[in-house]
Amino acid sequence: MAPEAVIIIPARYASTRYPGKPLVGLTGADGSTRTLVERSWRAACTVAGVDAVYVATDDTRIADTAAGFGAQTVMTDPGCANGTERCAAAIAQLGIVPRVVVNLQGDAPLTPDWFVTALIDAVKAGAEIATPVLRLTPETHARFLEDRRSGRVGGTTAVMNAAGQALYFSKEVLPYTGRRYGQGEQVPAFQHVGVYAYTPRALQAYLQAGPCLLEELEGLEQLRFLFNGIDVACVEVDARGRTFWELNNPEDKPRIEALLRRDGIA
Repeated sequence: MAPEAVIIIPARYASTRYPGKPLVGLTGADGSTRTLVERSWRAACTVAGVDAVYVATDDTRIADTAAGFGAQTVMTDPGCANGTERCAAAIAQLGIVPRVVVNLQGDAPLTPDWFVTALIDAVKAGAEIATPVLRLTPETHARFLEDRRSGRVGGTTAVMNAAGQALYFSKEVLPYTGRRYGQGEQVPAFQHVGVYAYTPRALQAYLQAGPCLLEELEGLEQLRFLFNGIDVACVEVDARGRTFWELNNPEDKPRIEALLRRDGIA
């Protein structure tokens, strides 16, 4: 019987911006240090209704580390261009056809379980691809602007149409408003949270389409879907007081550790 939903955590060692990122240690609220890939795996394991969680990698250092903390691993081709391709390769390697495949990126250890559940529900309701968006707070919007001003690649923003389908994703802060926002103001911009849920059919379409110019320019894999006319459903999620931040640069490490301490995550 085919599984309903599986989570794949794509993790590669040779990141251009941050080599060895999955094995970076992050210290939690109780003082324990765990690798980024373990923290992402632990986040995945909190999601209800998932049949299995796999770490998909092409590097034995990551595979050995993942096996050491109890994760199921699958070795994938080093030629995978991004996490979406690695998820497709992992599913093929495992020989399974789940109803929903979740790509929980290996640099997102702060992803709340309800974000992932919302995506699984969206795909079960008919979406081919679903991804979460989070309205930026004034503080997070200011951090995004500061990252761009300092030449750092920070978070990703999403622009949607009235139906919640993605129009574009960018490492720039879009839409451009030319101003900062004060406490209590509503920011008209959304952070894209780097998690995806797909049907196996959408993953196959992605592979068949091949890389596109926008994807290569922005370094954002999801733009391949939009470039080829495949709808991406943006599911607005509620942070419930949590702050979401990805590990994109070494400067993000202390930010994430501070959030682990604040939210009591060991």
